[in-house]
Amino acid sequence: MTYKIQIDDLVRDATADETAALDAQKAEAEAKANADADAQTAKDAARQSVLDKLNLTQDEAQALLG
Repeated sequence: MTYKIQIDDLVRDATADETAALDAQKAEAEAKANADADAQTAKDAARQSVLDKLNLTQDEAQALLG
């Protein structure tokens, strides 16, 4: 992918090193977003599992926990 770099009024194509750095940052951000989504999914599944085992609704559990 070709990136454009703007410094003040000058717009130019990114160098190979800049492109590699931007691609690495993008991949890191996507990996973090995926990990965060996976963690939230696991947390939600665990919460639902506990509620199912205790035979409670979300509202009942909220009332117990405050």
